[in-house]
Amino acid sequence: METVEMNSLSLKRPHSEEDVANADEIKRQKTSEKSKTGNDSGQSIETVTEQPDKSPLEDTKNEIIPHEESEEQEDEELEDSDEDGDPESFADMMKHGLTESDVGITKFVSSHKGFSGILKERYSDFVVHEIGKDGRVSHLDDFSVPVDDEDPSEETFTVLSDEDKQRLEELQLLKNKETSVAIEVIEDTKEKRTVIHQAVKSLFPGLETKTEDRDGKKYIIAYHAAGKKALANPRKHSWPKSRGSYCHFVLYKENKDTMDAINVLSKFLRVKPNIFSYMGTKDKRAITVQEIAVLRITAQRLAHLNKCLMNFKLGNFSYKNHPLKLGELQGNHFTVVLRNITGTDDQIEQAMHSLREIGFINYYGMQRFGTTAVPTYQIGRAILQNNWNEVMDLILKPRPGAEKGYLVKCREEWAKTKDPAAALKKLPVKRCVEGQLLRGLLKYGMKNIISAFGIIPRNNRLMYIHSYQSYVWNNMVSKRIEEYGLRAVPGDLTLKGATAVHIEEGDVDNYTIHDVVMPLPGFDVIYPKHKIGEAYKEMLVADNLDINNMRHKIRDYSLSGAYRKIIIRPQNVSWEVVSYDDPRIPLFTTDLDKLEGKPLPALPTDGKFRALKMEFSLPPSTYATMAIREVLKMDTSIKNQTQLNTTWLR
Repeated sequence: METVEMNSLSLKRPHSEEDVANADEIKRQKTSEKSKTGNDSGQSIETVTEQPDKSPLEDTKNEIIPHEESEEQEDEELEDSDEDGDPESFADMMKHGLTESDVGITKFVSSHKGFSGILKERYSDFVVHEIGKDGRVSHLDDFSVPVDDEDPSEETFTVLSDEDKQRLEELQLLKNKETSVAIEVIEDTKEKRTVIHQAVKSLFPGLETKTEDRDGKKYIIAYHAAGKKALANPRKHSWPKSRGSYCHFVLYKENKDTMDAINVLSKFLRVKPNIFSYMGTKDKRAITVQEIAVLRITAQRLAHLNKCLMNFKLGNFSYKNHPLKLGELQGNHFTVVLRNITGTDDQIEQAMHSLREIGFINYYGMQRFGTTAVPTYQIGRAILQNNWNEVMDLILKPRPGAEKGYLVKCREEWAKTKDPAAALKKLPVKRCVEGQLLRGLLKYGMKNIISAFGIIPRNNRLMYIHSYQSYVWNNMVSKRIEEYGLRAVPGDLTLKGATAVHIEEGDVDNYTIHDVVMPLPGFDVIYPKHKIGEAYKEMLVADNLDINNMRHKIRDYSLSGAYRKIIIRPQNVSWEVVSYDDPRIPLFTTDLDKLEGKPLPALPTDGKFRALKMEFSLPPSTYATMAIREVLKMDTSIKNQTQLNTTWLR
């Protein structure tokens, strides 16, 4: 799965960005001094940092987990209401977070002198376009709907009253004891009845309809076609044979991650989320554009959502005979603005030339390891050690750092009583990992932690052990670069097709650093034949793990391993330095701006501020933060950036 998440959290986009202009200006005026980064190059970065409102699991989930709607609404309200905290206390709490060196991120490949800049001052300064397996970059540039004689009329979407829709939704979702819903046909005609039949069947999959006479009036009766299973299965008989079964479309979204977006779409369409498919998950804190496919939902119905959804736009509709598969993409194209840069033109040119010609170290970014005082890799290590009491303790024990109040109370209750029921009562948001584990402990008991932990969705459980693999990989790559520099050496590994082979002394001149891969530890990989191979073993021994026995008694937690290039050279790199006076104005146009005909504001040739506008493409499973880190020579951890920005936060 590719990762596009940025470490600094972005401000939510209101109905109009101008609505928050004054608030933004006040915040900027409070920044009387620019914070400086304490790294080797003595450079700095400013970021807008808010309290995290997502779990550290965010960037590794790739499945949709439907929830009961009442719980979901309650969770969303609680999350929204607790989003803003005291910024000074947040800065204090983030002192307990991780820095890059804590997870092995210590080296740079370029020789230029770093410079400061504001990363993601506006989340609209960070835009991601998915690159499909055919190399085509996804763009939203067409709202038109494919013409199809089989589509219902536009009247289908308006013939039902809001009250009718509410009753039908409750019937469809089995939310009451009613077995049917009767809709009186006003102004009775055959054509009117036909439209109502079509509306119910197309808008509420799983319901059937019939016409009845009652007291001299005509009624359309809606009822369940096949019990509870009906909701999961779109109506097969109503789909034209000549039309592809999947409607593919481009999803443009702001401030929502892919899975949240699909849950919202499924809720509005009244279908199960599992009928959607996609090639990769995209981060919440950005503007992202990607392709989605959905089974037997018409483009007409999807386009109708553009009238009622905020922060989403759907377009570029087409019908195809296949869904999308995770991992089928070539990567992502990024457009990033770094504002208020201090670097000279020469520094910027050197930095960007180095990014284009050499690249950056392919580290796993900070979001891979969580944002709290208990890193995800520590939990992963405990799983691999088969130390389940430690797993439970690490997830549930009190921890210093930035967390929501109800989580703090839940942890305190757990530490005091070790009673899952009592701790769960302190936790109104049940969807979080802590809530899921506590429910598991309640169900299976304290002596069966393995089964209790198994209640957590599989991808989230695997995230922990993948985090440990990433932690080992980062540390080993830093050692490899420190020991041997940016050249291929005998004993390094390279890929021949999908197979890793060692580089031999006589062949070393045929390879460059861009050919070298390093393994994520597992039972199905080989290790370098030089000092770093031994360093892998030493690191795992120190963690009470045997590198020669990475199979776990629980199959899910057996690590096969994988190979990862140590240097990534971005493609399609371009950049431009622009001047501006107003920090509120956008510095490039998005797909939606272009569709709506919004021109780019005129920029002064000699403004008060300078910004670096850059574009580049990255393959899947690489982190844009690590590319930007190489340009600015900065520490991308929330801990570091929060401490640097206490002046702004005050």
